[in-house]
Amino acid sequence: MNKLELLRTFVRVSEMSSFTLAGESLGLPRSTVSEHVQALEALLGTRLLQRTTRKVQATQDGLVLYERSKDLLSHMDEIEGLFRQDEATLLGRIRVDMPNILARRVVMPRLPEFTARHPLLELEISSTDRRVDLLGEGFDCVVRVGAQPDQSVVARHLCDFAMVNCASPGYVQRYGMPQTLEDLAQHRLVHYVGVLGARSEGFVYEVDGKVQRLPMAGSITVNSTDAYESACLGGFGLIQAPRMGMRKHLLGGELVEVLPQFNAPSMEVSLLYARQRHLPLRVRAFMDWLGQVVQSAS
Repeated sequence: MNKLELLRTFVRVSEMSSFTLAGESLGLPRSTVSEHVQALEALLGTRLLQRTTRKVQATQDGLVLYERSKDLLSHMDEIEGLFRQDEATLLGRIRVDMPNILARRVVMPRLPEFTARHPLLELEISSTDRRVDLLGEGFDCVVRVGAQPDQSVVARHLCDFAMVNCASPGYVQRYGMPQTLEDLAQHRLVHYVGVLGARSEGFVYEVDGKVQRLPMAGSITVNSTDAYESACLGGFGLIQAPRMGMRKHLLGGELVEVLPQFNAPSMEVSLLYARQRHLPLRVRAFMDWLGQVVQSAS
């Protein structure tokens, strides 16, 4: 019996938590699906699925096999399409991570363009402010904003995001509009840190090519861009963020620009991927598209 077919059946059952639904998806009778799983369990000498009257769940061994099988099957799809020149026939899975606000405001609204062009690809999109482990967590590529000290991966520069200082109209009405850096002593900053407990940089600005940092008071510290944006909209203080992400609020009047002569330095946007001799065609195609989309938003 074809071992790859056994793995494909097992993966589909794991994803759908049902022998019946997996069979319908694969075009196989339920009995055949069950036989495939039993054959795989006999081959590996372990129970992979826990069957109940309500649903099917992977055992601990099954969860391990599921993750490894997805990667293996993805590589096999790549091998099968290795010499195809038509990008419309690209197969396999792509796992990517990017900042939350970039996914929400820029990438997801335009993603149908890519999926329509490559209908056979499967995308796994992680959007988090946490710095994921590109290699350890099995990502094909990662979009990062800011300096990239990791020399173990390839970093393709995409663009630079200009920064903007923002406040809500309600905040300005309460505290006034600052006109100088000295005025900031009477204002509040929403502090952003990568890890709670870390020290905030304060208000960051650039003068004559030199980066300066001005400590500021503030009652709220956050570690996610969604909370950062929400705190500003709620009138808790000033924030410094990429103009790309704040453009909607600025145009709509929910936020106003503050001290435009003292913006923070632009933030570098990079696309990171593993160093390997042959980058899969499906990953190259996605990275090229993603790079164009991000650049158009800068």
